[in-house]
Amino acid sequence: MKIKQNRHSGILLHISSLPGPCGIGDLGVEAYAMADLLAKTGFDHWQILPLGPTGFGNSPYASRSTFAGNELFIDVRKLVTWKLLKEDQIFFDEQHASTESKNYIDYEAVISYKIPLLKMAAQQFMSLGPSGIQFKQFQSFCKIEEYWLHDYALFMTLFEEFGDARWFSHWPSQYAKRDEASLFEFSESHKQQIQIWKVLQFFFHIQWKEFRTYVNNMGIKIIGDIPIFVASDSVDTWSNKHLFKTDAYGNFSAVSGVPPDFFSATGQLWGNPVYDWNVCSSQSYQWWMERLSKILQFVDVIRIDHFRGFDAYWEIPAGSPTAEYGSWIHAPGKDFFQVMQKRLGTVPIIAEDLGVVTPSVEQLRDMYGFPGMKVYQFGFILTEQGKLDGHEEFLPHNYPYQCVAYTGTHDNDTTRGWFEALSPEIQKVVCEYLDCEPEAVVSSMIRTLIASHARNIIIPIQDIFNLDTSARMNKPSTCGSLNWSWRVTEELLLEFPVTRLRNLLFLYGRHPLT
Repeated sequence: MKIKQNRHSGILLHISSLPGPCGIGDLGVEAYAMADLLAKTGFDHWQILPLGPTGFGNSPYASRSTFAGNELFIDVRKLVTWKLLKEDQIFFDEQHASTESKNYIDYEAVISYKIPLLKMAAQQFMSLGPSGIQFKQFQSFCKIEEYWLHDYALFMTLFEEFGDARWFSHWPSQYAKRDEASLFEFSESHKQQIQIWKVLQFFFHIQWKEFRTYVNNMGIKIIGDIPIFVASDSVDTWSNKHLFKTDAYGNFSAVSGVPPDFFSATGQLWGNPVYDWNVCSSQSYQWWMERLSKILQFVDVIRIDHFRGFDAYWEIPAGSPTAEYGSWIHAPGKDFFQVMQKRLGTVPIIAEDLGVVTPSVEQLRDMYGFPGMKVYQFGFILTEQGKLDGHEEFLPHNYPYQCVAYTGTHDNDTTRGWFEALSPEIQKVVCEYLDCEPEAVVSSMIRTLIASHARNIIIPIQDIFNLDTSARMNKPSTCGSLNWSWRVTEELLLEFPVTRLRNLLFLYGRHPLT
C-alpha cells in the first residue's frame, strides 16, 4: 500500500513586520487577522524570527535575552481593556518618525514612545496590587520563571542606569563581575524599576500565549528561530559567563564567525562569544535545555540558525580584525542532541544547513531526522559552458521530501530584487528554467516551489506581493537603518492573492483539506 506523504506550506513574516498603529507590528488585532488570512488561504505554518528584545542594530539575532520576549510586541490596546492605560494615551505620532512608519520601523521613535507607555501601564498594574486583574497569575509567573526573569529585569535596570548594555566594558566592575553584595544593594534600591521589567514580561507572555492558542486553533503551527550563539552584550553572557570561553583575566577569549569564502575574502566576523562546550557538557547542557524548553513555550517548531555549529564552528581569537585567522573547533552535537531527546523528548527542529556543509554536518542532521533547508535563489549556478547545472540541489526538481524549501529567507533579497540584480545571462537562464517571461518569474518560482517534493515550503510575504529590493528584511554584514525594519501595510494585505494561492496549494497537495 502506498503511504501518503503529507506536505505543508507557510509564510515567513516576523511580528515586527505586521501593520499596526504604534510604528511596529505587535500582538494586536492585525496579528490575529493575519492568522485568519493564512487559514483562509490554506497555509498551515507561520514562520517568524527570534522573539527576544533586540539590542544594537535592532537584529532579532542579537537579543538582550534568549528567554525574554520583545516588549515592543506588547499590544497596548489590550492594556486599555485591562484598564491599565486610557485610550487617548496610545496615539503614535508618525510625524516624529524619520521614515514612513507604515512601510518601515523607526526604532528610535518607537522605543521612545512605546517603552514609557508600557512602563506607565506596568506601574498602574503594580499600584493595583492584589485588587487588580491577573495579579495572582503575575505572582505565579514570577515564581515559575525565576530562573531567568530576575536576572533579565536586573540586567535591563543596570543597562538603563549606565546607558549601555556592554556590561563587560561599560559597567562598574562590581556589577560586571556580579559581586553579590553590590547586586543585592542595587536591587534593593531599584526595586520598582526591576519589578516593572518583570511586569512587562508578564504582559508579553500573557499576550503571546493567547495569540499562539488562537493561531494553533486555526490549524497553523508557528515556526520559531533560535540563533546558536548569543550576543556578547546580553544577560545570557552576563549571568552565565562560565559557559563561554574566557582568558586568565575573565575576558572572552574567542568569538564566532565564518571563514573566507566565495562571498567574502576575509570571512564574516560575527563577534559572538563561543561556548566552552566542556563546561556545558559537564552540566548536562542545563542552560541549553532551559533555553529550548523556553522557546517551545512560544512556538511549535524550532529553526536552529547556523546548525553546523553543533558539529564544528569557526573560532576566531578575540580582538582579530577579520575572520581570516580562525580555526574549526569540534562541537559535541551528537551528545547534545542525545541529552535533548532524553530530557525533552522529540523536539521538532529545522536545521539551517546553508553555506559550507560537510558530510559530518549532514550525518548529524540526518541522524536525528531534522529537515534541512533549500533556498530556490541559490539554485541558478552556471557551468563553465554557461549552462544551468540541472543537478544543483537548490533547484526544486531535486528537492528531497525531508526538507523545508524557500524562495528566499530573511537574509536574501526579495525574489524580485534578486532577479533584477542578476546579469542578463543568468536572467535568461532563469526564464528558460521557469518557461516564463521576466515579469512572471516570481509567481512561477512560487508555483514550482509549491509543486516541489519538499515536505514543507515557506514563502516570504514580500514574494507573495512581488515586492522589489526596497522590501528586503536584512542585508547580512551591514548595519543599515532599514535592516529589520520593513513592514507590510494594511492596504497591501487587501491584495493578498487568497484564491490563487489556495488553488495552488490544493492542486499540489499542500492544502490541509487534501
